[in-house]
Amino acid sequence: MLELDAVHSFYGDTQVLFGVSLSIAAGEVVALLGPNGAGKTTTLRAILGLTPARHGEIRFDGRVITHAATHDIARAGIGWVPDDRRVFPSLTVARNLAIARKPSRFRAWSEAECFEIFSALGQLMQRECENLSGGEMQMVAISRALLGGPGLVLFDEPSQGLAPKLVQDVMNTIGRLKGEGIAVLLVEQNVHSALAVADRVVVMDHGTVAHAGPARELHEDDAMRMRLLGV
Repeated sequence: MLELDAVHSFYGDTQVLFGVSLSIAAGEVVALLGPNGAGKTTTLRAILGLTPARHGEIRFDGRVITHAATHDIARAGIGWVPDDRRVFPSLTVARNLAIARKPSRFRAWSEAECFEIFSALGQLMQRECENLSGGEMQMVAISRALLGGPGLVLFDEPSQGLAPKLVQDVMNTIGRLKGEGIAVLLVEQNVHSALAVADRVVVMDHGTVAHAGPARELHEDDAMRMRLLGV
């Protein structure tokens, strides 16, 4: 579903990604882990065309998207749940969700399916997003990605600032996406939660891939996990 081949990315003249390669199959969850500043979010931004790859190639759903415009990449079927939610604060939840709908070759989720995941969302539809809690905004951000008909969803720190119950809801949602055949690339500081839901893991360090392998291996090998992630 997604393949990065030797991607190099820069902020101005400063190189941030150095030959990053990874792949994700349909219905697979890949956790992208590593310390702050390792290049995880920049990898997501490169996929979305926000920090374009200067060298290398990015392919999604059989199509090269390396130099595609961000709006075309989104319309191709890539959903994004950013770490700062990026909701429209002055619009209602209903309007935020309506804006998210777009044509896609993948199945778009319905509002009713989103309400099944986040039971509180149905009672928030007429509330302006600026009056929501962080957890409620995260419900909107995830639902917005699903309503857009994604074949791949990029999650950037989805558990950040959430209560434990909501963290579990988010991880359950990721598991449900996997069951629907949707690919997931998960950037997450909560290492144990990420490893519990992921099929494979890619560990980044200083803009390079330091380790790639089965998530179960890293989850069960305390010494390896401590060496790579310090937890």
